Amino acid sequence: MLKRPTLLWLLIPYVLFLFLLPLVDRVRPTVLGVPFLFFWVFLATLLTPAAVYLAWRGDRKRGRV
Repeated sequence: MLKRPTLLWLLIPYVLFLFLLPLVDRVRPTVLGVPFLFFWVFLATLLTPAAVYLAWRGDRKRGRV
């Protein structure tokens, strides 16, 4: 069993940038006027602080921070 399961939230940016990025390497379609790849990187960049916050909040509830 994991000692700190809330740290699994930190896998989200890792998966978004390293594993899924080659799958979305496309210029078309465009989303909001930008190529899909730029939109994907922007979205993944916005989700990274959210994942870090959720991991921090989970550790804080367990009294680790």
